[in-house]
Parts: sequence; structure tokens; C-alpha cells
Amino acid sequence: MKADLLALAAIALWGTLAPLGVKLTHLPPFLLTGLGLLVGSLIALPLSRFRLSEWRVPLPTLLVGIYGLFGFHFLLFMALRTAPAVEANLINYLWPLGMVVLAPLFLPGVTLHTQHVAAALIGFAGAAIAILGRGGAGETGSGFQIGYLLALASAFVWSSYSLLTRRLPHFPTAAVGGFAAASGLLSLACHAALEPSVTLTAGDWLLVVALGLGPLGGAFFLWDAAIKRGDTRRIGLLAFATPILSTVLLLVTTGQPLQWNVAVAAVLVVGAALWGSR
Repeated sequence: MKADLLALAAIALWGTLAPLGVKLTHLPPFLLTGLGLLVGSLIALPLSRFRLSEWRVPLPTLLVGIYGLFGFHFLLFMALRTAPAVEANLINYLWPLGMVVLAPLFLPGVTLHTQHVAAALIGFAGAAIAILGRGGAGETGSGFQIGYLLALASAFVWSSYSLLTRRLPHFPTAAVGGFAAASGLLSLACHAALEPSVTLTAGDWLLVVALGLGPLGGAFFLWDAAIKRGDTRRIGLLAFATPILSTVLLLVTTGQPLQWNVAVAAVLVVGAALWGSR
């Protein structure tokens, strides 16, 4: 139960990513991600009682952390650059499904039943309804795009990272600060190589700090704690709530009315999570 609450807290923070992102669309994505991750890494200081020794992990563990945090964001941003945003975002949200169906491959002793697969597919259907309903006409594309493969790769990276952390030698959750710091520096390197330089205002910095403390920082620490304690199959089903919450918060903050697709998506995701957790 504690693991579920930790996962839901991480999902709640990830739900704020879209509303915050809307206010920062004028900033290049790699710059935004790099700064957010660096701010988020500072959460590890009080979490480790300012003992940097808790940030130290074996090199393979650090590489898995960078693979997850940097690899996911890099592939997702490249996907959004090379494919229609709605479809790329939808494909990316295959990662909760990946957590469910890949669990037996990554975690010895974990079995997968038809009920888990069916619940995951229902959850993905709910996520699809939430995303496609928000997208609207004119945002989707036709034909194959290389970005679709990049989006699929980003989904695989996050689902496999989430499962791999259970296979690694135990490391304190505070070590996620090191993952975030290294990934933030790599994101800033991508910004320098791929994006134009910009100047941030005081308001931009406040929102970047909120981004770092929330969806690009605090959420990763909560997620790590949840994965270490809970059933990854059930947590994967809960994660389908992320696009629904994101859609609701985005509609509320922009003053738009709630749409039918949100209610339908919520029923599907909640039902799938309850059924799959039995």
C-alpha cells in the first residue's frame, strides 16, 4: 500500500509537467530539461542529510540511472521533433504497458497472467482516449515517421529502467540525485549543440525551480522508492493515470471545459488498475 501511495505521488507530480511546460514553451526543451534535472538533483541533499557519500554508486548503477533519466528525455524530445506530437506522445505512453508485460523478463520470480495483459491494454486504451481527445483535429499526421520509433524507444527506456532498478545492487534513493545531475549536464550539452541560446527571466527561473522540485525532480525520487517497495505490474497500471491527470490539470489551468474523453479515460484506467491489482 505504501508503494502505491508513493507511486501515486510521483504520478501526481508528473501530471503537473504539461501545465508548467505550457508556461515555458518559449524555452528550448533540452535547456529546460537540463536545468530542471539539476534543480531536482538538489532534493538528494536533505534526503541524504547532506552526506554526498550516499550519492556514490557503482559505475554500472550510475550508467543505468543516466540511461533512464537522460535516455528517456533525449529520445522523447527527438521523437517530438520528427513526428506529430499527439501520436509521438501516445506511443511514448506505452511505457506503463511495458512495465507490466516486461516484468517477467527483468524480474526473476515475477509471473504474468492474462489478466495483467488485458488490464494493461485497457489502461493504454484509456491513456489513448485522453491524449487523442486532447489533441484535436489538425495535429495528427499520416504515414510512417522516424519519430514513431524514437517514441517507442523512449517508452522502452523508461519501462526497462524502472524494472532494472530492482535488479541492481541496493542503492539509497538519494543516489537518484546523482542520476539527475549527470543527466542534467548531458541535457545542457545537447542544448549547447542543438538549440539556440536564450536568456531566462526571473519568472522563468521560478517555474524552472517548480519543474525541478516536481515532475523533473521529486517525482523521480518518489518513483524509485515506490519501485523498490511495490509490485511493478500494479505500479505500471497505476501509471496510466498520468496522461489523464495531466490533461485535467492542463484544461483547468488554461480555463478550458473538461471533455467527455477525460471521464471515459478515467473510468478505463481506474477499472484496469483495480482489476489488474486483484
